[in-house]
Amino acid sequence: MPFVIEPRSYTDAEVQRLVTAVQEEYLRRYGGPDGAAVDADDFAPPAGLFLVGVLDGMPVATGGWRRIDHGTAEIKRMYVAERARRRGLARSVLAELERSAASAGYREVVLNTGPEQPEAVALYEAAGYVPAAPFGHYACHPRALFYRKRLAASAAG
Repeated sequence: MPFVIEPRSYTDAEVQRLVTAVQEEYLRRYGGPDGAAVDADDFAPPAGLFLVGVLDGMPVATGGWRRIDHGTAEIKRMYVAERARRRGLARSVLAELERSAASAGYREVVLNTGPEQPEAVALYEAAGYVPAAPFGHYACHPRALFYRKRLAASAAG
């Protein structure tokens, strides 16, 4: 079966299973879960979107975007289950998040991560993300990393 990316509600049981898994990953890497507030409504269209990547009939990847301001969306909860890593799935989810945010009229996406996720840092930098000003819950955290990417105007059109 091919890898399929589909929109789902943030409250979907499979989404919540994967969100729990990403929080466990943060616990292992950082010593605690992501403390940034997330409301399921943040990812409800048209102000947001949450995606699940399904491989061989099993949900294995997630990512969503939510409105920050009129022209900017924030990417949250990017995750690929350990058994499905190193296949380019995160790159596919990220590309679909960017495409869908541009289609919804956003001109820029932002995100934050940390140095304990070198795979994520490499993915974002390879995808054209550049350092950004701190924002949100981790704005004052000395090790937090912030990135942004301008979205192609033609993709928004």
